[in-house]
Amino acid sequence: MSLVSKPINYQRKTKETEIDFTLNLYGEGKAVFNTEIPFFEHMLDHVARQSLMDIDLKLKGDIGIDCHHSVEDTGIVFGNLLHQALGDKSGIGRYGHFTITMDEVLATVALDLGGRFSFVWNAPDKIREGKFGIYDAELSLEFLEKFAQNAKMNLHVLVHYGENRHHIHEAVFKALGRALRMAVEMDPRRSGVASTKGVLE
Repeated sequence: MSLVSKPINYQRKTKETEIDFTLNLYGEGKAVFNTEIPFFEHMLDHVARQSLMDIDLKLKGDIGIDCHHSVEDTGIVFGNLLHQALGDKSGIGRYGHFTITMDEVLATVALDLGGRFSFVWNAPDKIREGKFGIYDAELSLEFLEKFAQNAKMNLHVLVHYGENRHHIHEAVFKALGRALRMAVEMDPRRSGVASTKGVLE
């Protein structure tokens, strides 16, 4: 199956969440949200704008308990959509990496869309602490891990240094968007997949 060049939709309903997610892999960076979790929308908006993917997300979750299931399940759905949109991955760059500054923060995200899941996180403990509105800071890690797992992605996040928690989160999600853009871009010199195996799953 070749790359999907038009918007694709994924709907997932459980007792904890109801998600309707549309992704356009090669869009304009537009994002439309209805999640009731403002900080999460803010982070996903960075991913859309920096990757130039279009995201349309409608989410109903048990946020009366907390935001855990909503954020986790969104990562699952987003990852599945990305994996589906990439098809056989023929012609894409496969690898992406980007280092971003956000005021006093320096963060790097590197990833491989080669079909093997791994998630490595190297950042100050402070990023797991506290809340942004109703959003627990630790949920960013939960989202990134589930996103990588379901996209069959090798994802490494390194926060070199930084103090402000908001700046750290924002730098990571912006760098993720830029790294994704690099990885999914078509290489005009490549006729097949970027692997000696001849296939990327």
